[in-house]
Amino acid sequence: MMRRSMSGKESGSGVTTLPFPQRGVLLLASLAGLCWAAALVMLIWGFVDRHQPYDAPERMVYYIMVSTAALLTFAPVAHRLRLTGLAFEGIAGTTLLLYTLAFVPPPVEWLLSPSEAPVYGIMALAVFWFFSSLAMPLLYAAGQRLFQQRARRYDRRRARRQAYEIGWLAVLIVALAGLRTLTPIAVALVALIIGVVELLFLSFVEPES
Repeated sequence: MMRRSMSGKESGSGVTTLPFPQRGVLLLASLAGLCWAAALVMLIWGFVDRHQPYDAPERMVYYIMVSTAALLTFAPVAHRLRLTGLAFEGIAGTTLLLYTLAFVPPPVEWLLSPSEAPVYGIMALAVFWFFSSLAMPLLYAAGQRLFQQRARRYDRRRARRQAYEIGWLAVLIVALAGLRTLTPIAVALVALIIGVVELLFLSFVEPES
């Protein structure tokens, strides 16, 4: 006789099999991991660079790996947690960031140089979307464990706000680097300011009903 459990079911031969939804999640996670690994290997080991033609096979493979990795990472999480906009921002941020790192020449002048300002702007947008999208589901899940009040635990607006604060921290780090003033003390001060602002939000802003 088969016995069912929360983690799966055990067949007569004693082999435990996972229910279909859980197997699907593991399959998606495995595919996403393979795509991330392939994209990062191509980027780090120099299989793609800005000197290649736009239709080079290596570029096409890189585009597919990056877009598939982002899609398989953010779309299921956004659907599962019902975080509106996460899929778009995660896919757009990942694609823009990895495209910029691979094909856009790195800036050599400071932030206020007219020739370099567009590059810094693109990088700032990319890191904002990317890091806020990574942080949003983690902050939403952490809130369910840290907050006792139910409204706070399931407050998606809080998770989005805190994720955007992480994104702004990443943007300000890029700005500090562009201004040639990036130091641990400067980063710590910016993080402290953002942390104080968030404490004020938690103290005076009511959770999402």
